[in-house]
Amino acid sequence: MQEAKIKADFRVNERLVLQKTNTILRKVVVYAFLAVMAIVVLIPFYWMLNVSLQSHNEVFNSLSVSFFPKEFSPGNYVKVFFYESRSQGSIAFPRYLLNTGIVAFFSTIFGTMFSILVAFALSRLNFKGREAIFTLLLATMMIPGEMMVISNYITVSRLGWVNQANYGSYLAMIVPFMVSIFHIYLLRQNFKQIPNELYYAAKVDGCRDWKYLWRVMVPMAKSSIITITILKLMGSWNAFVWPDIVAHEKYKLVTSWLRSSFTDAEAGIQRVLINYQMAATVIVTVPLLILFILFRKYIMSGVSRSGVKG
Repeated sequence: MQEAKIKADFRVNERLVLQKTNTILRKVVVYAFLAVMAIVVLIPFYWMLNVSLQSHNEVFNSLSVSFFPKEFSPGNYVKVFFYESRSQGSIAFPRYLLNTGIVAFFSTIFGTMFSILVAFALSRLNFKGREAIFTLLLATMMIPGEMMVISNYITVSRLGWVNQANYGSYLAMIVPFMVSIFHIYLLRQNFKQIPNELYYAAKVDGCRDWKYLWRVMVPMAKSSIITITILKLMGSWNAFVWPDIVAHEKYKLVTSWLRSSFTDAEAGIQRVLINYQMAATVIVTVPLLILFILFRKYIMSGVSRSGVKG
């Protein structure tokens, strides 16, 4: 009996050891994979920061790759604000930042407002054809954005907004992409999770739809609204193809500046001032990175909550 009990206990302990070993091995593999992926993601950011702090001599005359600045040059971050590109009409970096800020601000404000109103109508108001309209809107998500460029260009050109050295360039960049079907879908799904009893109780108390939307639904859907706001801001901030097509040079966004500026001709050879270009890229990237870090909790919860109930 004693021998059998000892053998049974040994087998149990052996299974426990194997389970713990397998658990540890799985965790090691998972964390090793995550660590490798994190390094792969972070290398471009480190390289961007590394090059932005290098001097001209190190960038152009070094024969080997430098993983750390040999000549530390933080002044690059100041110089990019005063660098003027001759190919772009001597327009300085701050002007492009201002254009980007204006387009991002108004696109985000009007786009978020429009998404809230449409999502509320499709989730709470009862009218004929509501589901058909929603289905049609979802169907448009299957159309690649590139296919809309030609039709949008024809529309804004007929309105006289293309390549205009006035507010028309801003309108051409803001209006066509102010509506996002994905944001409307995301917000509608979140609004659908709010109990109908709240809406009926508010109607009994004499609360109008407009007041109910802003006093009840918007605060309860705060996570999703913050999510679509940040996504809209990031999309407007990083826009390149469309603004580069329709905007006048003076009103283009900072992405155009980063691509085609910081060139220097020496001895008949056209060179790109990579250290200045990387410094400007860091300046443009940091605000979005900080924004994501500060609001990542709302982004995660907003996306996860919106997919629970349809």
